[in-house]
Amino acid sequence: MNKQALAVPLAGLNPARPMRDTRALDRFLASVERRAFRIADIATRDRDEALDIVQDAMMRLAKSYADKPPEEWPALFHRILENAIQDWRRRRKVRNRWLAWGSSSADPEDDSDPIERLPDQAPIPDADALMRDEAMRRLWEALEDLPQRQREAFSLRVWEGLSVEQTAQTMGCSDGSVKTHLSRALAKLRGQLAEVWS
Repeated sequence: MNKQALAVPLAGLNPARPMRDTRALDRFLASVERRAFRIADIATRDRDEALDIVQDAMMRLAKSYADKPPEEWPALFHRILENAIQDWRRRRKVRNRWLAWGSSSADPEDDSDPIERLPDQAPIPDADALMRDEAMRRLWEALEDLPQRQREAFSLRVWEGLSVEQTAQTMGCSDGSVKTHLSRALAKLRGQLAEVWS
């Protein structure tokens, strides 16, 4: 991932903010950008969309919550990120409906996706790369199939490394609910991915 792609110019957001506060926010965003990108990449399956989502989440945190205490930033950032992903899903759903309507009006008998009919120009990958790609594809599908609360608990606890308390604050639920959602998510993922992630 290109770190420049996620760089957020924080110094110019609020000239009244002391430089030390800006540096603290810069350090925080640098510490979460890779994991946030992984979460967005799995949710979207599109690197460019994931980069846009993460950068937007960083900008929203910097603009709206930079004055909050630094210990509140992780929960706030992950809530913003999750909301940005949900917004992206809603926009995609509307776009897909429109595309389906538009393509069906041209030929009612043809319901295939015109993009999928284009020839694939990608080089043929080696066997190891195919196995890794297949494993990641299966992981993405398994994560996408999880209920939203389980997926969110998994992302925040496993990838982001947030504590149970921070995750509960981010998700707006109790510590016990976080543990329950995570336990169920891990059980489902283990069951579905045993042969590719052993």
